[in-house]
Amino acid sequence: MKTLYLVRHGETLFNVAHKIQGWCDSPLTENGINQAQKLSGFFRNIPLDHAYSSTSERCCDTIELILNNRLDYTRLKALKEQNYGIFEGESEALSPKTPKDFETFFLPYGGESSNAVGKRMLHCLTTIMSQSDHHNVLAVSHSGACFNFLRMLQDPSEELKKGFSNGTIFVYHFDQGNFQLANVIRPSN
Repeated sequence: MKTLYLVRHGETLFNVAHKIQGWCDSPLTENGINQAQKLSGFFRNIPLDHAYSSTSERCCDTIELILNNRLDYTRLKALKEQNYGIFEGESEALSPKTPKDFETFFLPYGGESSNAVGKRMLHCLTTIMSQSDHHNVLAVSHSGACFNFLRMLQDPSEELKKGFSNGTIFVYHFDQGNFQLANVIRPSN
């Protein structure tokens, strides 16, 4: 059985300022750097054979701190966050209130549907894990992307209630083309 470790990036300036990030970007905060360094400790004794990151700076910075030069990684646009169109960089107060509301809300504003995000994540991660030499894989992505990936596999309601804070690790087993959520490891800070 293969294992995918899907990680949400460390805390960013926009997370602290409660701004919608999506495809726009902001740097890791000092706390975000510390979160990534703690993740590095978690992964130190896990025999990772491949690593992937969203092309967003916040994810690349997170994975570089996790890996600490022990393994090269590949940047993939398919691991990016949902595109929120003209809402990018605006206050999170403008976001829809429920996951159902997110499904198509941003489409008229140049954004992406949450179903499209989930499908792109599922296709990308299935392609990655289907490779014969991929057994223990790290991928760093985003809260909405991780949520919508999980939504493609199961009802995410219970996990959503517990939160997807920065630095959360979703552990999936992959067997015969299917993912199964095995564990969610949330940071203690």
